[in-house]
Amino acid sequence: MVDARVRSDQNDASITSLSSRSRVWLLTVACMGVSLVITSMVALNTALPDIAVETAATQTQLTWVVDGYTLVLACLLLPAGALGDRYGRRGALLLGLAVFTVASIAPLIFGSPVELIIARAVAGIGAAFVMPATLSLLTAAYPRDERNKAVGIWAGVAGSSAVIGFLGSGVLLHFWSWQSIFWAFALSGAGLFVLTLTVASSRDQEATPLDWLGAVLIGGAVAIFVFGVVEAPVRGWTHPAVYGCMAAGVVLAIVFAFVELRRTHPLLDVRLFARPDFATGAVGVTFFFLANFGFFFVSMQYMQLLLGYTPLQTALALAPLMVPVLILSVATPWFLPRAGLRLVVSTGLLLIAVGLFCTRILDLNSPYVDLVWPLLIMATGIGLCTAPTTSAIMGAVPDEKQGVASAVNDTTREVGAAIGIAVAGSVLAAQYGQQLQPHLALLPEAARESASNSLAEALAVAARLGPQGAQLSEFARTAFLDAMQASFTVLALTTAAAAAFVAIWSPGRDGEQLRAVQRLRSRRRDEVSGPVPDHDDAGVRTTAGDRG
Repeated sequence: MVDARVRSDQNDASITSLSSRSRVWLLTVACMGVSLVITSMVALNTALPDIAVETAATQTQLTWVVDGYTLVLACLLLPAGALGDRYGRRGALLLGLAVFTVASIAPLIFGSPVELIIARAVAGIGAAFVMPATLSLLTAAYPRDERNKAVGIWAGVAGSSAVIGFLGSGVLLHFWSWQSIFWAFALSGAGLFVLTLTVASSRDQEATPLDWLGAVLIGGAVAIFVFGVVEAPVRGWTHPAVYGCMAAGVVLAIVFAFVELRRTHPLLDVRLFARPDFATGAVGVTFFFLANFGFFFVSMQYMQLLLGYTPLQTALALAPLMVPVLILSVATPWFLPRAGLRLVVSTGLLLIAVGLFCTRILDLNSPYVDLVWPLLIMATGIGLCTAPTTSAIMGAVPDEKQGVASAVNDTTREVGAAIGIAVAGSVLAAQYGQQLQPHLALLPEAARESASNSLAEALAVAARLGPQGAQLSEFARTAFLDAMQASFTVLALTTAAAAAFVAIWSPGRDGEQLRAVQRLRSRRRDEVSGPVPDHDDAGVRTTAGDRG
């Protein structure tokens, strides 16, 4: 046992002295890992119509084929990140890839909707171990002066992976059936498992006990809250199951915070959220993912149902988003120290809001150029936010707790994406039904409910009504366009509010606000216990945040 511990410690020490080539290889494997997790979040969206036909799945079951993966992933990220810190991050990555691969094979054998949902939930368990391990391995391997560049590349790949998922699934469905997506998941997971065996590992040298109570509380809080959010577009925000679950999730999160403040070895030191840099990173990640995934949810329907794009054409139309995201993420080490966290993130969020507002020019027959330039404005904002927010979160946490920090970064992404889809979907459904309601009296009673459910169903009903159907199609298309603009306006206002928060709270280029907070805390500690070491009360080096 002692020999095993010694060998592990030697292995952990060696990761900080890797050659440049080994670090680049580790970065490559880590980027492939996070890309696999995020592409799996979105790839099945394009296959849902085919899955519905072949498996006879209901609309609710189709929703959970996608959301079951996201829900399990979100609620297990923090515990999985802590386990990686405690027992080894490469081991956590290997375990996650093994579970993900086996779960991706299951839908090729079992075909009922319930079995498909269960398989996706199990895949979410695997993904929860993969995602934080990829980033924490990087931050442990790269020295601080090179870390921002590696994190920027990782974040750029993560930010672009949704579009990669749409492109990949669109190509697969163009040639094969929906099962080909699961073949791609399984083969990618198995191949990445083999590649992961070649990289170095790392873990928390102190090997503190895992906070199981905290893990249960935060896992339950995220799961219950996200469940309520996911159900909101279907049941409505005023349904007891929706606001009850969201309220219960918030209460559990508050209980988690009180418990963690009293733990000797907490799962997450919640005092980190009082740090301007850490809070900026968490808020920034949450809101740009909220806007990004809310936009994807609505715009893909617009392109396919109003503009007549195929799934592959839709993915290709969104592809320009990747260019600014990748370029700005890689360039983060150059512009972030010069501009500062406050200016970069607030400007990025503001640009996302401006891009969303600019989509108001879209109409029923807009050319592609009218869509692409608001998309590029949004993409520039996303690119400005992606790497700096992740770097802010990771830089605020000691090296031995990078798995937990990575899990915070990933959890905010998942929660933000879920809320964005729920908000966009709810506004879209409510406004669409309200705009179409005056015209439903013209339809046969049997067709009214279907036409009011969604634009897709309305167009299907219109196709069966003959001459009267052309009028219904026009009304439904106009109602959807108005609802889409309302949805984008709500997302834009929400993102603009987040930009204002960051502009007020975030540290600037010189990190003066962060240092002011640290000086105040230091004075308070001196009054109580005398001089303190060069760490703040979250256990973080005071110099870590001075970079702004």
